[in-house]
Amino acid sequence: MSNQKQQKPTLTGQRFKTRKRDEKERFDPTQFQESVVQGLNQTGTDLEAVAKFLDFSGAKLDYRRYAETLFDILVAGGMLAPGGALSDDMTRTNFCLFTAPEDVKTMRAYAQVFNKLIRRYKYLEKGFEEEIKKLLLFLNGFSESERNKLAMLTGILLANGNLSASILSSLFNDNLVKEGLSPAFAVKLFKSWISERDINSVAASLRKVGMDNRLIELFPLNKRSYDHFSKYFTDAGLKELSDFARNQQSLGARKELQKELQEQMSQGVSFKEIIAYGKEEIKKSSISEQMMIGIVWTSVMSLVEWNKKEELVTEQAIKQLKQHSPLLKAFTTQDLSELTLLLRVQDYCYDNIHFMKAFQKIVLLLYKVEVVSEEAILKWYTEAHLAKGKSVFLEQMKKFVEWLKNAEEVFRIVWKNSMSSDRQALCSCYLMHC
Repeated sequence: MSNQKQQKPTLTGQRFKTRKRDEKERFDPTQFQESVVQGLNQTGTDLEAVAKFLDFSGAKLDYRRYAETLFDILVAGGMLAPGGALSDDMTRTNFCLFTAPEDVKTMRAYAQVFNKLIRRYKYLEKGFEEEIKKLLLFLNGFSESERNKLAMLTGILLANGNLSASILSSLFNDNLVKEGLSPAFAVKLFKSWISERDINSVAASLRKVGMDNRLIELFPLNKRSYDHFSKYFTDAGLKELSDFARNQQSLGARKELQKELQEQMSQGVSFKEIIAYGKEEIKKSSISEQMMIGIVWTSVMSLVEWNKKEELVTEQAIKQLKQHSPLLKAFTTQDLSELTLLLRVQDYCYDNIHFMKAFQKIVLLLYKVEVVSEEAILKWYTEAHLAKGKSVFLEQMKKFVEWLKNAEEVFRIVWKNSMSSDRQALCSCYLMHC
């Protein structure tokens, strides 16, 4: 037995045949394209019929797999090769966006076709946004008329909420910017968008996706200034967009200024130096004193970690504002600036609930240290206050305002001509009477 030749082990098993349903289908858009093109050729220019055809065909055609092919056909008439040219070896149709008349009515009708399609097949939503981003990158491969139609359609779709404004990032492509295609396309797009809605709606959409401060990137670096942006879009008939960009620039400058002021205050820079810096910024950046006092107020109030208890937060606020009153006084040299400060105080006390009961004491302090005048307080009380917390704040100020109105003229003259130390004594007198 030991001399017998041992057989080598062999692998045994059963070979399984892959089921047809489990085989991965090869990506082949040819048949899909032929079906869509045939349907569009039959429906022709009747966009209602096109929408019905697309709705019906979604049940038998694989829209999920061939979404890009579907959108290419609807926009350009066939599959697009890289760069924007139509593929030569594919079936095409002459009934698409690029061959349609270049007018608002037709573009709105096409927008409805896409709207109905995406509402019916929600899974196409993301693919459609990716398609638009791709088409924007292909602008150089399209004719001027095709670019105009795409811009009008995109503006309408943005206005209707079918697209996110994030798709505009494709327009910041270096080649498109260098060739001047981005700003020219943006003009058509924003005209279409604003005509469907308004600039406020456009602004809200841009802010939502962080595009509000990036529009200047439509221009190359050597032209990337707000002056150039403003002139270009104003000359193109989009002054509201120019104004929006200017406001965004101003907002950005205000944020930087506030950050710098807070840093100087926290580092213990002297009030004299901070005031000099603020005055210089007013001249350099064309910022009004009213805007500056709002920035100073916010900076001063942002320095403190406020207590959550109302009785303690009032003491904190009085201490903080008294300490920084020279700064507030330096930027309230105009009547309108005083009123602006009172409105900022009202707004702040309303938005921060722990300050609701502190309003009257803050105003009295500002009066005591000569930051705001009697006239400013009376104007705020009688006509210029905000709606926010109106009843609460007017009630708090009622006795003080009555005292201001009814005080004897001589007493008021003494008040106006007194030194700060005397004013504090007079304020104490008012408090005793109230």
